[in-house]
Formats: sequence, structure tokens, C-alpha cells
Amino acid sequence: QVQLVESGGGLVQGGGSLRLSCAASGRSFSTYAMGWFRQAPGKEREFVVAISRSGGSTIYADSAKGRFTISRDNAKNTVFLQMNSLKPEDTAVYYCAASTRIVSDIRAYGYWGQGTQVTVSS
Repeated sequence: QVQLVESGGGLVQGGGSLRLSCAASGRSFSTYAMGWFRQAPGKEREFVVAISRSGGSTIYADSAKGRFTISRDNAKNTVFLQMNSLKPEDTAVYYCAASTRIVSDIRAYGYWGQGTQVTVSS
């Protein structure tokens, strides 16, 4: 089992940047692919980006391409989400999640953090 705790959310103006972190504890972090998802009010939770166990492969939702970057530090059991050029439509609760494979399918992720709020003002 793995426990995940997100941090780094907050209020930012449109065009600004935020860096989210997700710290993992429990079973070996490096055995999991990691993903970031988000959920806006009244909407379903959606995939944002994922990274493979080694960090060598990534997949991005179209909405994140060119603006967001995922990375991980297996020595520190942490995955990061660097978000640049933020837009009001990026406002959501952001969740990190762990899976045995790098996929965008939410059903493949068995472990979830509690989420961190990101609010982008116009």
C-alpha cells in the first residue's frame, strides 16, 4: 500500500505558475507509475498527466501539453507537477494517484491523495 499527500496548491493569477508536490510513503514508490488528475466543481475527475516508474516516459492530456510538466524523484519518493501559463479553466482540486502502469484511465489508479486546491483568477 502507498499513502499520498499533495501540497503546493493555492491562488494564482492567470498566466502564473504553480508547482504541486505529491509525497509518497509506504510500499516502494519506484514500483508505481504516478498520475495527476483534477476535478472542477460539478465536473468529473479528469486525467492531466502521468509518468512511468523510472520517469522515462510521460503522457499528457491535450489540455496540459506545452504548459504542464510532470517529474519525479524516486530517491525522495515525490512526484511533481509544474504548471505554467495557468488559465482560469485550470481551477480544480488536483489529485495525485498511483498505478501499476502508466495510463490515462482513472480506473487503473488504486491509490489516491486527498487533493490540493488550485484556483486561477482571471
